[in-house]
Amino acid sequence: QVQLVESGGGLVQAGASLRLSCATSGLPFSTVAMAWFRQAPGKEQEFVADITWNGGSTGYADSVEGRFTISRDNAKNAVYLQINSLKYEDTAVYYCAAGRGPYRSRFRDQYNYWGQGTQVTVSS
Repeated sequence: QVQLVESGGGLVQAGASLRLSCATSGLPFSTVAMAWFRQAPGKEQEFVADITWNGGSTGYADSVEGRFTISRDNAKNAVYLQINSLKYEDTAVYYCAAGRGPYRSRFRDQYNYWGQGTQVTVSS
């Protein structure tokens, strides 16, 4: 059974930092791309960041470029999202997703396993 479990969210002030984690089990983690998406209240889910199977390449949404860093530890079957300089508009539920293959994609349909999400709330 494949499981993805996010953690690390919380209520923080603008300008603060958070590190989100996604622990996985039951999938060939070191062979698939991983990504983070988020969904703000009343909005559609959007791409945040992705990383190839070996961590050799990463990509970011324009809105988070320079503030967010995605990384992975294949020995621990985990992916992380370091979030710096949080803004009010970063408030959302953050989801990690496991890809169908080894290469990055910003499209939801390229990811076939999803976590339950972790809430990040930024107060202004």
